Amino acid sequence: MPPFELLYGRRCRTPICWGEVGQRVMGGTEIVLRTTEQIQQVRQRLLTVQSRQKSYADRRRSESEFQVGDFVLLKVSPWKGVIRFRKRGKLGPRCIGPFRVTARVGRVAYRLELPAELSQIHNTLHVSQLRKCVADEAVVVPLEDI
Repeated sequence: MPPFELLYGRRCRTPICWGEVGQRVMGGTEIVLRTTEQIQQVRQRLLTVQSRQKSYADRRRSESEFQVGDFVLLKVSPWKGVIRFRKRGKLGPRCIGPFRVTARVGRVAYRLELPAELSQIHNTLHVSQLRKCVADEAVVVPLEDI
């Protein structure tokens, strides 16, 4: 059934079908039954489409959890508009760090131990802004070199 017909309860009248315009006689109970069937059909289709979209979104989503004391990298992309890390564009850093996780705040937020140079940034960040650091602690790039 076309969306126009579901929304307005009648077929779309275009110049092609003007010859078949006429009065339809329907009883009150027929209209109610037909409308409830259409509503159930639309709800079922919405559930189907929502579950399909959820499966597409879940393919790219990964659950990240960090422990207190872990080292994480901080994504720079939210602050790209501000030239805070000296380079701009494709050659700019994507992540900076590593920074130590000091506490878990709620289910999806973590508090980090940030240096004094990053005092403008709030130290509680969403898990989507953090990446697990798998590098050695001995190899640390200072912020001045970026």
